[in-house]
Amino acid sequence: MKNYINKSERMSYCVGAMGQGMIYAMMSSYISDYYLNVLQLAPMFVLLLMLLARVWDAINDPLMGMIVDHHTTKRGKMKPYIIYAAAPIGILTVLMYFAPNISKTALMVYTAVVYVLWGMIYTMADVPFWSLPNVLTANNEERSSTISFARTLNGVGSAVPEVLFLVIGFVLPKILGTSDGLEYNKTKYLVMAVITVCIGILLYTQSYFKVKERVVIPDKKPVKGEPSALSRIFKCKPLMLVILMGVLSSGRYMIQAAAVHVARYAFYIGKPLEGMSAEERIAAIDASVSTVKTIFQVCAIVGMFGAMLFMPVLMKKFDYKKIVIVTCLSGFVASIFTTLIGWFTMNLYICIPFILVSCIPLGVLNVITYAMIGDCLDYMELKTGFRDNALGSACQGFVNKLGNAFATTGIVVMYMAIGLEPSQMLSSDVIMAATDLAKSQNFAMFSLVSIVPGVSLLLCAIPMFFYKISGENKIKMEKELAAQREKRGITIE
Repeated sequence: MKNYINKSERMSYCVGAMGQGMIYAMMSSYISDYYLNVLQLAPMFVLLLMLLARVWDAINDPLMGMIVDHHTTKRGKMKPYIIYAAAPIGILTVLMYFAPNISKTALMVYTAVVYVLWGMIYTMADVPFWSLPNVLTANNEERSSTISFARTLNGVGSAVPEVLFLVIGFVLPKILGTSDGLEYNKTKYLVMAVITVCIGILLYTQSYFKVKERVVIPDKKPVKGEPSALSRIFKCKPLMLVILMGVLSSGRYMIQAAAVHVARYAFYIGKPLEGMSAEERIAAIDASVSTVKTIFQVCAIVGMFGAMLFMPVLMKKFDYKKIVIVTCLSGFVASIFTTLIGWFTMNLYICIPFILVSCIPLGVLNVITYAMIGDCLDYMELKTGFRDNALGSACQGFVNKLGNAFATTGIVVMYMAIGLEPSQMLSSDVIMAATDLAKSQNFAMFSLVSIVPGVSLLLCAIPMFFYKISGENKIKMEKELAAQREKRGITIE
């Protein structure tokens, strides 16, 4: 089959995905820690804000998909949103980590407004951006490989804030002369946000100038009695199975979202704290948090990103459903070992190989779900004559954001369940170490990155046993769709 995307265009799109990954990771990996431990907002407020705002944001994805599918501009159907949304996203990301000197009540209003606005504007860019591969090429394999490489670089971009967290943690105390208390942490997060935005937005927006929308399916006027776009989505069984798989895999987000909380309250790695001065104690605990967070970061890089690098090869040789089933079950088994080791020893170093294996399905799912949605859109076009690219891709955004909502709210629920009080754990006077907590509290926090993601991976494999777009069925579908397009007079530029 003919290839349509040249190397320059493909690289431009994928680098844009890297920039987008940086921005999203800055929010998803750190905002719960910032709200709970740095701004020290009431856990119940954070719980309600994150749950309601993210669920609302997830609902916005299908709405945005319908808007994109029904409006075409002179600059294209997907591309214009890259430019329109870039500046607002950058500004709101910085404001999210800016702590104004106002009352607690006013601060809660401020954070709620910024958080909700960020989610809505981000949706405006996210849905069309990840719909682009569907209109860049009509070649299924080329589309899949482009998505795979883009998701890989997106994952690389998501690691940049992780690196900044470590580097700034070492550099900033030397500049400020202290690493003491809340003001230091506020400055640390704000510096991270500013650097991430400056680099991320630049990488993201450059993609606008290089990519070309080729697969333009002519708009069909609605016919009375004809199924609506949402109806077509819900009646597409393969797509519903992919969405269900994504919802059931929501626990996998815990490995990254909860890592900084685990670093604060599950493990302490360093010299014994007894006999240290207050300043030495604070520095030692902060170094431990950075070290533990780095261990999880390295596991994610090796496991998740390593899997993403091999995905183009795996996706050419094996059915998507088999890849999902095998890797997710392997991740579940690894999580069992991680949990048992944590329960009996609470030794992070022994857990590392199993955490690494648990991260492999994260990389697989990050790539393969987008490719599977592309196949589902092919199936829907074959059956209905419609191709709702943005709405179909918005389903993945819905799943991602719903999963992120479950992960972040799950973290807050754990704080409340085991009685952690951020105002006591991290204050201007003292920082409590993980060793100051009961072992049961340490393990409870650790479970967020061990057994919780593992059970989620087990559950998400179940829908794949009923997924039929694979093997000979998939080959037959591609041939029939190509013939149908030719018959309809649809040409790809």
